[in-house]
Amino acid sequence: MNDNLIDRLKQRDERAFKELVDQYQQMVFSTCLGIVHDYDDADDVVQDVFIEAFRSVDNFRADSKISTWLYRIAVNKSLNFIRDNKRRRFFQSIGAVDSPEIADEQHMTDMPYHSMVEKERTEILHQAIDSLPGKQRTAFVLSKYEELPYAEIAEVMKTSVSSVESLLFRAKKNLQKKLLHCYKKSC
Repeated sequence: MNDNLIDRLKQRDERAFKELVDQYQQMVFSTCLGIVHDYDDADDVVQDVFIEAFRSVDNFRADSKISTWLYRIAVNKSLNFIRDNKRRRFFQSIGAVDSPEIADEQHMTDMPYHSMVEKERTEILHQAIDSLPGKQRTAFVLSKYEELPYAEIAEVMKTSVSSVESLLFRAKKNLQKKLLHCYKKSC
């Protein structure tokens, strides 16, 4: 079926593109969300992923699965999005008084205490994940959020299984250090 789908995509069949999106949209979305941590941004990146897939389908090699190819595009697009938007987000977070983030903070007083604490923990974890070096972050997201086996992560990242194991080991150690430091500082 996948070979047929790829052949139809290469012929620019719009129904094949719809099938591709229907079949892989949730997978691509969860990958992007695991990296960019924002639903709206992940939605934007997902659109870019499928546009890129449609444009570059002629370069798809049958030596990997469609899912692996899409994971690779999703990871690259997500990391590019983060890189390209760091500066914009920084200025938005310090300059816009009416931004949604501040509106959320104003409504936090209406939330139960445990929801606030959970939101803060999630934000601290996301910041810690975001601070990991790129390859560690990618391996960690694909392993923990997508629950991919090491061999598939290696294929997505174009590296060896032992490199993935090493990246995940270092990512976990770095996260432990960052989160322990944060816990001791009561951040």
